[in-house]
Amino acid sequence: MLLPRYRYPSDTSDLEWALLERLLPTPACQTPKGGAPEKWPWRRVVDAIRYIVDNGAKWRALPADFGIPWRTVSGYFARWAKTGVLKRILDQLRRRLRLRSHRCAWPVRVIIDAQSIKGAETVSKATRGYDAGKCINGRKRHLIVDQDGLLVDLLVTPADVQECAAARILLTRLHAEHPEIVLVWADNGYGGEEFTTWAQDTLGITIKVVPRPKDADGFVVLPKRWVVERSNSWTMRARRNARDYERLMSHAEAHIQWAFITLMSRRLSRPRRRPEAAPVSLASAA
Repeated sequence: MLLPRYRYPSDTSDLEWALLERLLPTPACQTPKGGAPEKWPWRRVVDAIRYIVDNGAKWRALPADFGIPWRTVSGYFARWAKTGVLKRILDQLRRRLRLRSHRCAWPVRVIIDAQSIKGAETVSKATRGYDAGKCINGRKRHLIVDQDGLLVDLLVTPADVQECAAARILLTRLHAEHPEIVLVWADNGYGGEEFTTWAQDTLGITIKVVPRPKDADGFVVLPKRWVVERSNSWTMRARRNARDYERLMSHAEAHIQWAFITLMSRRLSRPRRRPEAAPVSLASAA
């Protein structure tokens, strides 16, 4: 089927698509079980999802340039999020970036933080809460990132859920998949003795609380934790993440995952900078 041409800043480049195409699930028609061929090109589907996430548009407002019904794009978005496709893509992209930076493939030290975000009127009362500390009515995003700020895992909860309660769920899930993690940097919100003792005795993970010291001018200094603060700003670059609009918290998590997929695939598609050769003196050349 011949689809119309289009070009938006959120579209995948040829190098990005070469990376992402291998990480998407195998189409049903190519499996031993068999199935009908896909009607719509998956690159168009990925570009349409990235357009929605990057520009903050409604699903119904998907431009007709893509040539795909918005319900089809929304269905792929929900299906890939539910079956864990996005998490597998994130793991592989992060692994390649870490190896490219001469780090080990999987981090053993991570950073955790929470960010409260306002919820739109589409967010139901059952899945939202009030964060008295931030005076925000909505939801809370709990992010775990590596030392480069790349997303490792996340959890979206109502805003009134305490950091330690969400961290128990996140760390338990993370330890079951990757028991090599031994250290977590966190702020004072995770510094309760009960929580740190539970993490050490149950999971073998040390919670290292990094306070917020002030310099001579009174400005707050965030050692280690500035990394996750930067990750939160990367999340907010995608306008769909500036506020929580999703009825399902799993869909809110998927929008954040897509924002990091775009970030990491673009980094991997950039050409590496070759180190400049040292100047050769005339004496050594002779």
